[in-house]
Amino acid sequence: MAVGGGIGPTNGKAYPGNLTSKVLVTCIVAAMGGLIFGYDIGISGGVTSMPSFLEEFFPDVYAKEVLLTVSTNQYCKFNSPKLTMFTSSLYLAALFASWAASIVTKVMGRKMSMLSGGVLFLIGAIVNGFSKNVAMLIIGRILLGCGIGFANQSVPVYLSEMAPYRYRGALNTVFQLSITVGIFAANLLNYFFAKIEGGWGWRLSLGGAVVPALIFIIGSFILPDTPNSLIERGKGDEAKSRLMKIRGIDNVDAEFNDLVEASERSKQVKSPWRNLLKNKQYRPQLIFSMLIPTFQQLTGMNVIMFYAPVLFKTIGFGDTASLMSAVITGLVNFIATFVSLLTVDRVGRRALFLEGGIQMFVCQIVISISIALKFGTSGDPGKLPIWYAVFVVTFICIYVAGFAWSWGPLGWLVPSEIFPLEVRPAGQAVNMSFNMIFTNFIAEIFTAMLCSFKFGLFLFFAFFVAIMTLFIYFFLPETKGIPIDDMGAIWSKHWYWKKYVTIEKNDDTKKSTENNSQSQVDVVEKQV
Repeated sequence: MAVGGGIGPTNGKAYPGNLTSKVLVTCIVAAMGGLIFGYDIGISGGVTSMPSFLEEFFPDVYAKEVLLTVSTNQYCKFNSPKLTMFTSSLYLAALFASWAASIVTKVMGRKMSMLSGGVLFLIGAIVNGFSKNVAMLIIGRILLGCGIGFANQSVPVYLSEMAPYRYRGALNTVFQLSITVGIFAANLLNYFFAKIEGGWGWRLSLGGAVVPALIFIIGSFILPDTPNSLIERGKGDEAKSRLMKIRGIDNVDAEFNDLVEASERSKQVKSPWRNLLKNKQYRPQLIFSMLIPTFQQLTGMNVIMFYAPVLFKTIGFGDTASLMSAVITGLVNFIATFVSLLTVDRVGRRALFLEGGIQMFVCQIVISISIALKFGTSGDPGKLPIWYAVFVVTFICIYVAGFAWSWGPLGWLVPSEIFPLEVRPAGQAVNMSFNMIFTNFIAEIFTAMLCSFKFGLFLFFAFFVAIMTLFIYFFLPETKGIPIDDMGAIWSKHWYWKKYVTIEKNDDTKKSTENNSQSQVDVVEKQV
């Protein structure tokens, strides 16, 4: 029985066009939306490991930090519901904001949704920087979350629609690359701001989020909207002109006509959400939009990134040493993402998913055994030798690299490219919702799990990495090199999904199946 498979465009279609400098610059600017998400991921763990921040807002955690020595239980000292609420409140806000963003993205365009996200994030950064109590911190985090919800819902869709299909993977990966830049910058700033005398460096860390917010806002102002969005809003002439500019050629009739047809089909779908959830033609896309973001969080990577300083302090590193270790992992994350950017449109999505999964699984097993041998179940490591710290950090870095060229960028790329236009904003909202639900879930339970599971926490994530790697092997067909609005054929040819997605042959014409005559589906040209 064939599994997965590298199914190419069965309709033989190859739209003309080039990777123009205009498209390249446009996609890089749009991808700056990842900066705000990455900066927040990196900054959260850093400030929650700064003694001055803990003393002012979370005195119970600070008391345990002061009272505990390296020779006592290190697993449970950061277990605080209030501290967890500070971290996780952002992701709940992003969850609800992504639903609103799906409406704005469809009705007002991708550009307006991105701009809204930048403004909300800017306001949240200002509130956090001037916080006087926990309530202000939480309000600021909620505003930051709303900004991230809008940005993460619209940016991947924008990139997938603007990019020529041959380069869609690489250009979409720039979004993940900008997330890693944000994480690295935040870790680096945390390291230096923690050294400021007077203990107010945390204000600079939190308030510094205004910088990526302003970059994203300015970028959103100057960006053009996508041809898909313009057609969707009845601006056909402007859309064709835009398509000619971004493809760098005059003859874009084939691609433009297909975009218009996709838009006409989408207009016949009166309720995208109902069709997405109930129509079996969208079943594979719906499943992947739920499971890929869920699995992405269950790799444990976000635990590493937004709790990195806390985690390194837990395994015996000092204050500045833990922050520097977080800087190192952030740098590895940034560099390794280039591997995906350079290879995703050559080797494909499946190969990177599978290799990254195996690499992460092995590293998590090694890390778990290493911590178990030194910390045991008591959490008393005694004196940690330098070689041990270097060994653990090395395998954490190898683990981070595996994520950075697989589940990191592909977790955003694949869900953004598989939906037909008629349900694309709704599909991306589902993707964002599950991403934020499980990011929040992991953030909520991480410190409690670390206290309860101890070294077994890494085994917990290793189990899910094994499950998700098998899932990709059996159920994800290859999507590289396929035009975004011609993606339906890969599901109708797949050994499992073909029972849900059926496309009739009809000499050089396009026709939807009888099962979906009342609501539109992906229609792919078939030549017989």
